[in-house]
Amino acid sequence: MVDRINNLPGVERANQNPPRTSGAPANGKGFAATLAHETQQQEALRVSSHARKRLDSSQVTLTDSHLARLDGAVARATQKGSNQSLIMLDDLALVVSVKNRVVITAVDGPRMKEGVFTNIDSVVIA
Repeated sequence: MVDRINNLPGVERANQNPPRTSGAPANGKGFAATLAHETQQQEALRVSSHARKRLDSSQVTLTDSHLARLDGAVARATQKGSNQSLIMLDDLALVVSVKNRVVITAVDGPRMKEGVFTNIDSVVIA
């Protein structure tokens, strides 16, 4: 009966070797390694174009050390359930969307004179 169905025009024959659905992937990477890689790619901290322009106009360069401290501050804000956080990094204030892991804006020392930050729910000192 199956042979008659498989021989009908327009019916493709079923694959004799179905795709793997369990166990290690065919590429040799285990699930944990693949998950860690994908999670790391998704969790990379990004800087918006607005924040990048602010940093460039202030001639501020974020070093690897700054980025590590910033990443740690975002991780702490995440643990506390923050959504939008003001992160103080030396003489630089960064408003970060914690959920999206995006630096929204950056304010350096001279621009902080106004002293008002809105739409934040936490402050983290990095």
